[in-house]
Amino acid sequence: MALDPQLLDILACPDTHHAPLDYDAGGQTLTCTECGRIFEIRDDIPILLLDEARLPQQAAGEEKN
Repeated sequence: MALDPQLLDILACPDTHHAPLDYDAGGQTLTCTECGRIFEIRDDIPILLLDEARLPQQAAGEEKN
């Protein structure tokens, strides 16, 4: 099930910049247009928690040192 377009219009990154999010229906993710954090969508619910977001380098498969 796809996210409601009206919901997508009002969702923003929870960080202090509150930038818009890009929706990836295939990957079931929302990506911040400013910081690049990737937020998962689980059971049609966007998980907009900074602690659970993946950073861009984690999404590319790089490990933290």
